[in-house]
Amino acid sequence: MKQPSEPHGTMPAAKIRPLVADDLAAIVAIDKAVSGRTRLGFYEKRLAHLAREPSAFVALGAECDGRLAGFVFARLYEGEFGGKVPEAALDAIGVAADARHQGLGSRLLEGMAAAMRIHGITEIATQTDWSDTGLTGFFAETGFSLAPRLVLERAVGGTGSR
Repeated sequence: MKQPSEPHGTMPAAKIRPLVADDLAAIVAIDKAVSGRTRLGFYEKRLAHLAREPSAFVALGAECDGRLAGFVFARLYEGEFGGKVPEAALDAIGVAADARHQGLGSRLLEGMAAAMRIHGITEIATQTDWSDTGLTGFFAETGFSLAPRLVLERAVGGTGSR
């Protein structure tokens, strides 16, 4: 997912608010403009799960001039891999092309971080394609760093395996 880094510029007048089901079309459009493909099913599932279990997510939107201009989804966990400390994983973030480079992505992450502190979460993890220098740069500029763990993958065979 190619997304340019976001230098500190003028932040648009934006209202950071919880995402709602009616945001689906705008979320999918923003994401498709960045990724070049539609992930309608992914976002439908995320919003449905959010509606069923709101305490399991932080899902925020940035509204500018009455339209959704950005979004962020993070999943909250009670503790993974035997841990007891609450954790969070940033699943998706997107900012509309005409709202980029103005601090909106940073504001979404700040809103997400504030919500996570309320849940006792002190760190958030995410993954990105190593070659996506725009998104990787954005994450670096907003305080993310390499984690002290490796993510490993292995094909299990059958249709669709690597």
